[in-house]
Amino acid sequence: MVYSLKFTKMQAYGNDYVYMDAIHQEIKEPGELSMKVSDRHFGIGSDGLVLICPSDTCDFRMRIFNPDGTEAEMCGNALRSTAKFVYFHHLTDKEFLTIETLGGIKRVRLEVKDNEVINISANIGKPEFRAAKIPVLTEEDTFIDQRLQVGDRVFRASSLSWGNPHTVLLTEDVSSLDVEKYGNLAEHLECFPKRTNVTFAQMMDDSHIRIREWERGTGETIGCGTGCCSAVVIGNLLGLCGRKVVCQQIGGNLDVEWDEEDVVHMIGPSHIVYQGEYSYEA
Repeated sequence: MVYSLKFTKMQAYGNDYVYMDAIHQEIKEPGELSMKVSDRHFGIGSDGLVLICPSDTCDFRMRIFNPDGTEAEMCGNALRSTAKFVYFHHLTDKEFLTIETLGGIKRVRLEVKDNEVINISANIGKPEFRAAKIPVLTEEDTFIDQRLQVGDRVFRASSLSWGNPHTVLLTEDVSSLDVEKYGNLAEHLECFPKRTNVTFAQMMDDSHIRIREWERGTGETIGCGTGCCSAVVIGNLLGLCGRKVVCQQIGGNLDVEWDEEDVVHMIGPSHIVYQGEYSYEA
């Protein structure tokens, strides 16, 4: 049977996902669908598929699927674009939203001017450090500052989770780093039994970090919100940066703040890239 689904492609400083309203249209086999719309060589290629679903506890539920068809827990950039999607498509007129994810309930505030969302602040909650929950195979309970052999290099490494695991590998110069080589090697290290997203971070000064992101199963991305947040949290714990930092990535700068209650906020716009319909057989 052939299905025709309306979609919107959105980007938030790096990650660009295909978004579909799963409240007013039926979505069959979303994992299989994700592998079709997420192929970067396909006409509407993206980093993944996001479904906007009803929720019994929040304003909406966000389901996010990786390019390999597996369901993910949460992505900060996808979260911010979800908030813009529901406002743009008149699914809500609220400027403060609660959104249910597998990584927990997240809170998002929209800055609206002349009925247009010009900025989005997402409260993505507290980071998780426990190695058993990330998970990381290590004798240490937390994986905050360890030396990690990746191929022919040794990195100062940390790992934490927002529902999806991120490993931060500190480096002196991200611009000259072979991200494909070391990202692919790090993703598949035995110490990460469920694979991990890899954030290569260069600490510039107390309020400025440069990152490059390797997304597990996908490759290098032009940006990652939770990657930026991971770098700020770890950088602060190691005394390398403050709690309010501008993160520079290929897709643009993202403002990140780790507040005194240990909740992390990311602030930045989201852009609508393309809208259309996608037909497929299921």
